[in-house]
Amino acid sequence: MTLTFEVDPAVDPALRDGILALWADVTNAGGAVGFVPPVTPEAIRPSLLKHLAAMADGGTRLLVGRDEDGRVAATAFLTFNTHRLMTHWLWVYTLMVHPRHQGKGYGLDLMAAVERTVRTAPGFEGIEAIRLTCRGGLGLEHFYAKAGYKEVGRIPDAIRVAPGDDRDDIVMLLQLR
Repeated sequence: MTLTFEVDPAVDPALRDGILALWADVTNAGGAVGFVPPVTPEAIRPSLLKHLAAMADGGTRLLVGRDEDGRVAATAFLTFNTHRLMTHWLWVYTLMVHPRHQGKGYGLDLMAAVERTVRTAPGFEGIEAIRLTCRGGLGLEHFYAKAGYKEVGRIPDAIRVAPGDDRDDIVMLLQLR
């Protein structure tokens, strides 16, 4: 079974709650998605609301993957650049696959869906590259390399997970040209 992906789904309470639960479950399983465990959906809510506000303003688009039961199983937020000299590439944030689905290849499916969306969906015309950052110390850069991304920068100790636990901020890029 694979995930079913949708771009710009209608945002209703069920989707919001599904994303919050996914985000908390990913974080609490050790995922590097902006928080450290333990975390609750309520602690994550302000961050999700910022993403949703950016969507309402048109600066961010949402890609959701649902499992065979229709549950939110994966997400990616695609954020356009507002700087006039950088509108030819976008950021991807909050890439997540639910822990119950990890090890099934769904992470690479999500990355392929991100690339396919940017290449083919209306509203992404002129985008030539996708950029993301990941937390060092977890091997995430190797996963993204499998999806075709190249490491283009690294800022040592830029992410403080906890006192005495600083990680590199790794910049990855996928050229679409």
